[in-house]
Amino acid sequence: MHSDQQPLRSYDTLSEAVNDLVKRGYTADFLLHEEKDCLYCRGNSLELSPEDFVIDEVYRFEGMTDPADESIVFAISSEKFNVKGLVINSFGAGFGYRSSKLVEHLHKHL
Repeated sequence: MHSDQQPLRSYDTLSEAVNDLVKRGYTADFLLHEEKDCLYCRGNSLELSPEDFVIDEVYRFEGMTDPADESIVFAISSEKFNVKGLVINSFGAGFGYRSSKLVEHLHKHL
């Protein structure tokens, strides 16, 4: 977190976090594209490699029925491409075993 940023907020649900982050300008919807080791935004066909973005905020939510099922929201921004967006993923127990530059980049912020 940069020194000029606000402290992390507290959210009770995944949808509450997403709705507030979108209101704060994180409007692009990014997906993990592991074959290319990048984040992909379908809305504007943008691909971001790990060097192209920073993770501004991270929020974790445990599954309702199984605490091992986690949903995680990454609020990311890229000065290079002038874009802010969200990566929403359910990692579960197997997440730690996948290896790629992108996954390692995201995982070190957990």
